[in-house]
Amino acid sequence: MADSSIHIRRGHPIFFGLLLFFSLIEGCITAWLVSRYNDHDTYPSHSIRDRLKFLVFVSWWTVFFSAAYIAAFYAAFLSFVASIASHLAWLALTWIFWLSSTAAFTAALGGGQRCGSSTLTYCSQNVSAEAFGWITTILISFGFGVILFIAYRSISRGDRLSGELA
Repeated sequence: MADSSIHIRRGHPIFFGLLLFFSLIEGCITAWLVSRYNDHDTYPSHSIRDRLKFLVFVSWWTVFFSAAYIAAFYAAFLSFVASIASHLAWLALTWIFWLSSTAAFTAALGGGQRCGSSTLTYCSQNVSAEAFGWITTILISFGFGVILFIAYRSISRGDRLSGELA
């Protein structure tokens, strides 16, 4: 089988950089929406309020840990933090967070809004939060699939999941 470590070493910072970028955008949009809604106490519903606040948490969770994984990949490549098991556990949990929060927010908005005919306050910003949420969910799904493949290959070779990623 071909050596994939070069692809992993090149793709890891690209993947986590994109994840950091889109999560940062999502975090800024959702934090701004929560701030606006809190200032004027104008949440359209309790479900939008709760799901929007969860999206704020998930966004900043992803920003923090994406930056940490980029740093660990370069600084402590052989440590457990940069291992297959660590990536697998974090991506699994984060995938669950993103999928549940984005799907719940989409449901709270009614499955997508057309802002020209909607009375939703800050409609465009809510739709943007929904869109960036789905973009990040798809990106996390891709990364989760790749790490599952890497874990499968590692186990089939007889290596441990606590070993290095590449």
